Formats: sequence, structure tokens, C-alpha cells
Amino acid sequence: MKILVIGSGGREHALFWRLQTDGSASEIYALPGNAGIDDRFRVNISMSDHAAITDFCRSKTIDLVVVGPEAPLVEGLVDHLEKEHIPAFGPKKDAARLEGSKLFAKYIMEKYNVPTAAHWDFVGKDKLLTFIDTIKEYPVVIKLDGLAAGKGVGIPLNRDEAVAFINENVKADTPVFIEEFIDGEEASVLGISDGERVYPLVAAQDHKRAFDGDNGPNTGGMGAYAPAPVVTDDLMEKIRLQVLQPVVDGMKKEGCEFKGILYAGMMIKGKDIKVLEFNVRFGDPETQVILPLYDGKLGELFMASVQGKLTKDIVKFKSAHAMTVVVASGGYPGTYEKGKEITGLDHVSDDIIVFHAGTTHKNGKVVTDGGRVLTVTAIADTLKQAKDKIYGEIGKITFDGAFYRKDIGHRALR
Repeated sequence: MKILVIGSGGREHALFWRLQTDGSASEIYALPGNAGIDDRFRVNISMSDHAAITDFCRSKTIDLVVVGPEAPLVEGLVDHLEKEHIPAFGPKKDAARLEGSKLFAKYIMEKYNVPTAAHWDFVGKDKLLTFIDTIKEYPVVIKLDGLAAGKGVGIPLNRDEAVAFINENVKADTPVFIEEFIDGEEASVLGISDGERVYPLVAAQDHKRAFDGDNGPNTGGMGAYAPAPVVTDDLMEKIRLQVLQPVVDGMKKEGCEFKGILYAGMMIKGKDIKVLEFNVRFGDPETQVILPLYDGKLGELFMASVQGKLTKDIVKFKSAHAMTVVVASGGYPGTYEKGKEITGLDHVSDDIIVFHAGTTHKNGKVVTDGGRVLTVTAIADTLKQAKDKIYGEIGKITFDGAFYRKDIGHRALR
């Protein structure tokens, strides 16, 4: 197949890598890609320029477009490509509302009896601040309705923090809701659907806080590992039956068939499960640990989803463990500088896969171009071995201000 991957982050580099190395693609391109991908295979077209993307696909006779990030999905890129008879992996615009609108996701969960937290809706600040004054127990969760690049959720520990989050993020016409705080252990359960069936992939666990010990501000993710032992076989089947399949069935009843990746952010406490949020694409950095464990040709899996021909036997994973650690720019997730030269990439062991996230080329050098710069990944028979591989090599990669967490995987290894 000839394949085009849409996106520029670590997730898209991992998708490109897997499709290129597992025999899925005879030709593969990334639009726009990053410095981890050879310039010969990068396409300098905006992800929002649907007409130019279509023209490129026609010129290269692309067989499959794989859409990585949420924004092009919410903007309807898959709809456009389908009208042009170009197969694309991912949900259409109506189905992508599961991520594009957290309130729509709540509506679907409540209508189709998917376990989730109670919530209270508001528009703007006034009634929201009045409601805040009635809250007796913290923490609570405050969520903005639309896409916010991972920054639309606040978990204030007291009234002052709640008011500060609201004043910073909520305007007079902002849809927002308060959600009860759910205690437990988080896990990412991604399923792949063809509109009828949905099969879970190997469960992963992300680390959202910036610093060791799960301290500091929330980020887009500082590392991940898979499989996540908190999701036992019994719990995975429960999540399939009570979360993934009811949503796929419900979306079909709502007239917006869901094809692609349905990502359920779960909170697990004992045998109790609740959904925190849905995404409609692969997670980042979860992709960097899920894809290395997939046992098959990824392109065939994606095409089966597009064509409505998914079968359980094609969704299979190796009996191994994977971990990835994010190397971030100093100051992330707040203000950080770009353009820092990255050295040591050619010094790491062949046992390590370095996925680029926020990188670019400048004057013949690889330099930083984002907050999350690299994800350093390893596969091994045990999680401890994967961790030892990474932390034995990651220090060879340096740039001014670089930092990373040193305790990724601590919940599984303790």
C-alpha cells in the first residue's frame, strides 16, 4: 500500500515507523512530519488544506490516509477524503465530537449507560462561580467543552484554585462543566472499531504530571508503558462490554457511525470502572508503547477498520512490555524556548527507539521545536528490563534545558 500519515508529533512518527517497518507500506509519506522522518518522505502541506491533501493523494495514488491528531478529525478531513474516494482511517466529523465536545461525550455516556462521573453544566462564569461557593469537598474537576490541546481540565484542591482556573480559562460564552472527582488509578484503553465491532488494544498507562512522584502541573504526557497491570483480563472484558461496545452501538443509533480509534481514559478502583474522557485517535505517548507490541501488519488492521471488516484475530499483541519516556524542553508545560540543538541521537543503543515529537532541522542540525521533544522507547520481556534499557541510554541525548521523569512505570513496578 501507499500510505500518508497526517500529523507532526511523536504519535505520528510512531505510526510512520510502524507502517514503514512492518511491511504495511510500499511507499509512505508524512504530512508534515518532523525531523525524525527523512525529508524525502515529508510533505509540506497544511493539515487544514483539504484540497491540497487531496491533490497530493491523487498525484501519489495513495491507498490509505492515517489521520493522527484530533484537530483534522474534528474539522472533517475524513469526510472530505471519503467524498473524494480516498480511504482514510479515523472517525468522521460527527463521530469525532466524542473528543471535540466533552459535553457531547457526556450525553452519549449517560444515554447509553456508560459508567462516568456526575456533572453539572454551565455557560460562562457567573452561575459557575455561584456554584463553586456551594462546594464543600475538594478536589473537583472543571472541564472546558471543546478541544484545548490537553489543557482544558482543571483539578482544583480548594476554592481559590477553582476561581483562579475559571478566571483564566472561562469567558462569558464558554461552555464548561463541573465533574465529581473520582479517585483511583488511571489507565488508557484504546479500542479499534469498524462501525459495528470494537476490539480493545493492549492497555497502557500515561504519566500526566511533569515531575517525579506525580508532582507538578498536568502535561500532555511525560511517559507511558504497556501493558498496564491495573487492567486485568476480566476488567478489559468489562470495559469492552460496558464502555467501548455501548458507545459504538450508541453512535450508530445517533446516526454518526464510529470508525477508527476509540480511546477511553479510565479511572479504575478495584473492580469499579468509570470513564474520564474519550479521545477519537491514538494517544500520545501511549502510541509509542502500543504500536511496538502489535503483532501484525498495522496497515492491514487500519484498512479492515475502514472497510468494515474487523475480526478479533487480527487484533493481537506480543507477550512483551514497552515503555517510553518523554524528554521535554525546560519550562514545559509552561513557557519554553525553541531552537536548542539536540546532540547524542546517534549514540543511543540499537535496543532503543527514539521517536521525535517537537523537532525540526535548522542549519543542518536537529533542534527543538516544541515542549515535548523526544520519546525514548524500549521493548523487553519485562517492564523492569524495558525501564533499565531506557534509563541506561537516555542521558546520552542532550539539549539545553532538557528534562525527563525518572520514575515512569513506578505504579507497575512498586
